[in-house]
Amino acid sequence: MNQNVLTRQDVELLAPAGDWDCMRAAVANGADAIFFGVEKFNARARANNFRMDELSEIMAFLHSYGVKGFLTFNILVFEDELRDAQELIEACIDAGVDAVIVQDLGLVKMIREISPDFPIHGSTQMTITSPEAVEFTKPWGMERVVLGRENNLKQIKTIGEQAKLPMEVFVHGAICVSYSGQCLTSEMWGGRSANRGECAQACRLPYDLMVDGVQKPMGNVAYLLSPKDLAAIDIMPELIEAGVTSFKIEGRLKSPEYVANVVSKYRKAIDQYFDGDNTRPSKEEIRELQQSFSRGFTHGFLEGTNNKKLVEGTFPKSRGVYVGRVEQVLRDGVVCKIEAPIKRGDGIVFDAGDPAKKEEGGRIYDLRRKGVKIEGEADENWIVDIVPGRHDVDLHRVHVGDRIWKTSDQALDKRLRQTFETDKPYRVFPVHVSVNGKAGEPLVTFWTDVQKGTTVRVDSELLLEVAQKRPMDDALLEEQFGRLGGTVFQLEQLDASLEGDVILPMRELNGIRRRAVELLAGERPKPPVYVTRAVDPLGSSGKAERRTVRRGEAKLTALCRSLPQVEAALEVGVEYIYADFEFIKQFPAAVEAVRAAGRKIALATPRIHMPGENGYHNNILRLNPDAVLVRNTGALYYYLRHRQENPDATHPRLIGDFSLNIANHLAVELFLEAGCDIVTPSYDLNIQQMVDLLGQSRTSQMEVVIHQHLPMFHTEHCVYCTFLSEGTNYTNCGRPCEEQRASLQDRIGMSHPVRVDEGCRNTVYNAIEQSGAEYLNHFLDLGVSSYRVEFLEETPEQVHEVISLYNRALRGEISGTQVWKTLKATNQLGVTRGMLLK
Repeated sequence: MNQNVLTRQDVELLAPAGDWDCMRAAVANGADAIFFGVEKFNARARANNFRMDELSEIMAFLHSYGVKGFLTFNILVFEDELRDAQELIEACIDAGVDAVIVQDLGLVKMIREISPDFPIHGSTQMTITSPEAVEFTKPWGMERVVLGRENNLKQIKTIGEQAKLPMEVFVHGAICVSYSGQCLTSEMWGGRSANRGECAQACRLPYDLMVDGVQKPMGNVAYLLSPKDLAAIDIMPELIEAGVTSFKIEGRLKSPEYVANVVSKYRKAIDQYFDGDNTRPSKEEIRELQQSFSRGFTHGFLEGTNNKKLVEGTFPKSRGVYVGRVEQVLRDGVVCKIEAPIKRGDGIVFDAGDPAKKEEGGRIYDLRRKGVKIEGEADENWIVDIVPGRHDVDLHRVHVGDRIWKTSDQALDKRLRQTFETDKPYRVFPVHVSVNGKAGEPLVTFWTDVQKGTTVRVDSELLLEVAQKRPMDDALLEEQFGRLGGTVFQLEQLDASLEGDVILPMRELNGIRRRAVELLAGERPKPPVYVTRAVDPLGSSGKAERRTVRRGEAKLTALCRSLPQVEAALEVGVEYIYADFEFIKQFPAAVEAVRAAGRKIALATPRIHMPGENGYHNNILRLNPDAVLVRNTGALYYYLRHRQENPDATHPRLIGDFSLNIANHLAVELFLEAGCDIVTPSYDLNIQQMVDLLGQSRTSQMEVVIHQHLPMFHTEHCVYCTFLSEGTNYTNCGRPCEEQRASLQDRIGMSHPVRVDEGCRNTVYNAIEQSGAEYLNHFLDLGVSSYRVEFLEETPEQVHEVISLYNRALRGEISGTQVWKTLKATNQLGVTRGMLLK
């Protein structure tokens, strides 16, 4: 969409709602659309959420106010859940939900088989960050895409201009340090999948930074992966001019006061832009946003990567508004030069620099200036005595230099609640009325709801009479028909065409108005009607052809991350090597070594595809590998398009990797039909879910990763740049990643390696490798003949040992249990062991 033609009507403010109060707060404060989840299948399992049987009521409420409702269905759907997913989609269609926000491409395939026109929005968890990734979605008719939070303004503009699909962008709220849809930490450490709405927020935990095996002193900086919160309110004009059409506020776990506060501020910013008002938000407005929730504000990646601004590292939770530092501790309070207005009743906390320890806090009981009590509010730059509640704070635990934060503001919360805790309608809509008639006939009125575009006709029950004294005129009709207080309507225009002097009783005019309002109000909540097909999208489940793979038939592939590992894998007879090196300049040596040994090689793409990064894939094609390990839909589209444009050339096989998030047989089919030759199931699957998937899929075209260090975080935020250099991004960091090896040590002493890719993105790998060797027999029975082992920092000797053990297991010489016990690996596949198979 060209930014030059965006109008106010093109731009949508999209607000979160975790419950009814939040939904009311969003509507009352100017949201154009709401996103919400029901009890299953959404990425906020901890939110209150709504019930599926409330869908019709929710949509009627929203549509009565002209607000759209989008259901979040932004998780991966496992094989045994597809029927329930189908039921929920059909309920959404029936209730008139305006769109579903979807992560799982298998679910997209299902929806399109049920309905050709039910709107689908591609979730940010699809990891859509390039024009090519948008193009990949187009065969399934998506209405819009939600871009990754890592895209900057220039990239957003490029994506919009090239892909020409409406774009939704996050503008406020918490930032995931990992690319959405690419975080596996919660699964690894707690069996709680971020791709299933159960994020355990491992990024908010403290870590020690280990450099070449030695702990680096970091002072009070411990939260190395905890970003500040996004607040783009002061760059809304730039976002609109970049072509963004939907502005998304994060926060389905937040309070209704938060929703009211944030929505009202962004509503004002959007309206000001279209009114030609260039005023940026005031200091007080920013403070009010911080008050509702803030870990410190940042523009995130919207203005480009600045690692220093993204992560401060000193605290992981909301702090509110910074008040100042303690300058003196008194018997009953503290002295502080305040930097933000405070008053009695405000909540405060004293921050000594270690949020892991208990912090002193409470409410302000009194404020004094030079011993004199302050009535009302103390302005910034005053030096005052803050007196906390008598039993709130142990002042012996408060020290000079402690930071003071204002954590709550009861007056602000009360003001915000008043916006939605009211019996009055939250918003009103203009009505145009047309009136005509003559004596002896009914008065004919047409009432048009301008915003919705519906018109109703109401005739008087009594006939018009000739007026003996005061005939009806425009002023009288406007007065009677304009009495619309308490309804969602407001008379904007009345056109009367009466022949002669005529009159009707006042009660008759009032009756016309009431019936018209009733009819118009009945039209507003009516749901849109979608086309549906009488098909069962799961009717062919289980019909995939397969045969049991016999002992000795299965093949092992080895993913190597260094040339010595490649050479070691070749020495023990692996037929297919996957090279996944940090820098593309290292690929030619691997290709040469593998070719010299008469074996085959696949080159791995990065997990992320940004605008302007196709040179990487050009270079891969120039090396003529036997296959490409494709890790995102943008890269996949690039290689598929290259096939189409060069039909006579020889092309590498395309292996879809785990990061495509394939969790059900519909997703398997979608990627195979799109052009993948082989696909790899998602790491979100436990063993039972893996078996369910394989039981319904074309396993002859699938590869299972049987041994690996799970890649937990994949992030644009660079640990090396932030904490090992003076720079802010790859242009000025000095590349410490080329000289040093960093890892993050957790609270139990496990050290998780941090590796860098060609795009300077970091992957944090789990310290201990995991093995699915115990399940090899089940996978062979289900027809899987290709198994991958992935190496990280293993020596050539370790590569020999691992490959040898798995080859022996595939031949039936040793048991899977012997493999993982010998390797001291975690005995699990993917996220958790799940239900063990007998």
